[in-house]
Amino acid sequence: MESLQLLLDGFAAALTPVNLMYALIGVTLGTLVGVLPGIGPAMTVALLLPITFTVPPASAFIMFAGIYYGGMYGGSTTSILLNTPGESASMITALEGNKMARRGRAAQALATAAIGSFVAGTIATALLVVAAPAVVSFAISFGPEDYFALAVLAFTAVSSVLSRSVVRGLASLGLGLVIGLIGIDQQTGQARLTLGIPQLLDGIDVVIVAVGLFALGESLYVASRLRHATPEVVPVGRAWMGRSDWGRSWLPWLRGTALGFPFGALPGGGAEIPTFLSYAAEKRLARGVAREEYGKGAIEGVAGPEAANNASAAGTLVPLLTLGLPTSATAAILLAAFQQYGLQPGPQLFDHNPALVWGMIASLFIGNAMLLVLNLPMAPLWARVLRIPRPYLYAGIILFAALGVYAVNGTVVDLFVLYVLGLLGYAMRRFGLPVAPAVIGMILGPMAEIQLRRALAIGAGDASVLVGSPIAVVLLVLALLALLTPLLRKALARRDVEPTRPSGNE
Repeated sequence: MESLQLLLDGFAAALTPVNLMYALIGVTLGTLVGVLPGIGPAMTVALLLPITFTVPPASAFIMFAGIYYGGMYGGSTTSILLNTPGESASMITALEGNKMARRGRAAQALATAAIGSFVAGTIATALLVVAAPAVVSFAISFGPEDYFALAVLAFTAVSSVLSRSVVRGLASLGLGLVIGLIGIDQQTGQARLTLGIPQLLDGIDVVIVAVGLFALGESLYVASRLRHATPEVVPVGRAWMGRSDWGRSWLPWLRGTALGFPFGALPGGGAEIPTFLSYAAEKRLARGVAREEYGKGAIEGVAGPEAANNASAAGTLVPLLTLGLPTSATAAILLAAFQQYGLQPGPQLFDHNPALVWGMIASLFIGNAMLLVLNLPMAPLWARVLRIPRPYLYAGIILFAALGVYAVNGTVVDLFVLYVLGLLGYAMRRFGLPVAPAVIGMILGPMAEIQLRRALAIGAGDASVLVGSPIAVVLLVLALLALLTPLLRKALARRDVEPTRPSGNE
């Protein structure tokens, strides 16, 4: 009952004219930027992060929630009309969605993606309302050693899951930890890695890191690989669904939601696994016409994965808001947004800033409804956005990123740091290093260092204090499993495919 009352208070804050305006701006900008090829929700939020620097925190996070969900919606448009997923979670949508579009059913594919996203987002946000207070009540008992173990779990889970290689993931994490060390040591007062530049004594602003590694690095990488020609966009009319389409979509929407939410809430779970599982489940359950259409454009193959994708987005907010634990690239950028306002997600956020948290959660319901209204009638308009020439598009993104970062502190040093980080982000993508672990390492590294020092101070330097709590032991065991599971899986796969060598007697 207390959660329901807090949610109603959140609706009271989110439904004010000013916050409704920010919610509408957020969902519109999120969809607009998310529709563009190669630009997913993480880059969308990172690119628009500097805009909200002077906006009040509650309004800013209502806007971020809209940008987050809008970017998720927009990615399906790119996948269906261009067969170009904006992020890895949209790859499954492209399998059947683009084939539907080429068969003249682009309108139905876009409609089931939009309505499925609305259904999954609404149900998953309701589950967030139920789950968040339970996790907060558990997290209140955390000590310094528990928070350090939680950071270690975040490091290993994201490094191993969001990367094709554990070594590359850990290398990216190491880069992020080094960036997080720049500035004055909070305990000793010593300058670290500042190269004698006074502007670096306070460290590198998290906004600059997010925009540089994500927005600028992604723009340089995608621009270097795309042709200058305008891509061929499948024509689309008004998004609509017939009675048969409704009958074939509503169960995949529900099943996709059931798969997406828990995976999103798991450390390193992400949206890739539930979208793939949803596609595989719908393909296995298909009967009659649906079974014949798989591989040629089955609507179930769009409805289920899109629902799973958006449900995992709401699930991601559970560990982020309650524990300060980002489980995806977009969650890492949202964590950067919290730190931009001097806020640290976790149990204390619910106690000290309940209006902000519950206003943001309430705005997810409102943003979902706004997105449905925007996406169904305006699908042809979003399709026209895809015709923007690529050189103009990515030059504009780079210029926009530079203006936003310069507006944060008004120093030229920030621009140099931005371009250095942008080149670093480009190089990381070029050589296969994931970007998310670097951002998470930069954000959580200083927190992990402080909690480690506090725990060792309490234990008078005895390292066994780090495993003195049952919670810390469980978290460290989970971190070890997250680190070893991909290695074991690869070893087993290599053993299975390795041909049997003939003996010397043969």
